Amino acid sequence: MSFIRTLLILTVFPIALQAGSIVGNWKTIDDVTGRTKSIVTIYKTGHGDFEGKVSKIIHSDLGPNPVCEKCDGERHNQPIEGMVILWGLNAAGATDWKGGEILDPKNGKIYKAKVHLREDGKLEVRGFIGFSLIGRTQVWEPED
Repeated sequence: MSFIRTLLILTVFPIALQAGSIVGNWKTIDDVTGRTKSIVTIYKTGHGDFEGKVSKIIHSDLGPNPVCEKCDGERHNQPIEGMVILWGLNAAGATDWKGGEILDPKNGKIYKAKVHLREDGKLEVRGFIGFSLIGRTQVWEPED
């Protein structure tokens, strides 16, 4: 392999990986009103999987400074802002992550989760029970 070809691969490959990353800040959008509810920051953990934490509440049906009243265990009555609500995601291709779980702070339930990065740069976040067919998908937008 020529030096120039190797240099090209080493230069372009990291850019391609970065373009297909879910790492960053994402606006969660209310399914009914279309309003931005929160900002979730997705990051890679030291174990190589991905987590998402609510970094900012923008609008909540639960009032100002909402807590997770319906959550169990250590999350019960804890502030939603700062809470990890998405965890255990692993890459399953260039634009897909799966194997994780997601918490719905409104009802306190935990669902299996998978994520797909669309060509338009938006994130399809699917929470489901059992099989992926039974669940709900939200579209998250990158924060400006």
